[in-house]
Amino acid sequence: MALYLKKELDDDARIYVWEITETEEELMASTSVPDDELEELSFTRSEARRKEKLAERALLNEIFPEKLYLGHHDNGKPYLQNTAMEISISHTNRFVAIILHPDEDLGIDIECLDRDFSAVEKKALSEDEIDDLDERKKNLQLAIYWCAKEAIYKRMSISGVDFAEQIEVERFNPRDEGQIEATFTHKDGTELEFELSYEVFENHVMVWVVG
Repeated sequence: MALYLKKELDDDARIYVWEITETEEELMASTSVPDDELEELSFTRSEARRKEKLAERALLNEIFPEKLYLGHHDNGKPYLQNTAMEISISHTNRFVAIILHPDEDLGIDIECLDRDFSAVEKKALSEDEIDDLDERKKNLQLAIYWCAKEAIYKRMSISGVDFAEQIEVERFNPRDEGQIEATFTHKDGTELEFELSYEVFENHVMVWVVG
């Protein structure tokens, strides 16, 4: 069992990261899994996806000593059935990240930097964001852009979002950790401004937003 990271944030949010070092069999044997999640796992064909879901449950059991049930809204957004705590979840093959807050909307995304993020430039960035790219740090910069937009998308919980048109990330210089500013524009023109935080570790980037 491997709780890799725990962060207590100034705004009462908490982040937990689980490193998936176990096999599927080890996770299944050591983790108490609710019946509805076991049924879902039985229909999941991908072994990697089953491991992610089992590690997610193992992390929830680590965070909450009481029995806790996880549900999903029709749009896929997770929620905790027997507590009012807000939650957002993200996975890679190696890590599961969860962010919690007592009442604020939030979002988190984690990605492995081994992934080629070149497609993000075409499908998710505005012209201004493309102009701000630095060729020397391009893949990291694209990864942070993508994670930031995913985190905001999860926080907004709205379908049909155009990442390039509706989520604008201000220019930033990618480092090992930092803050970035972004604006979400509703289709009626209403704007919401966000400050996000990010951290780079173990060849992964993680971005989160609260409020």
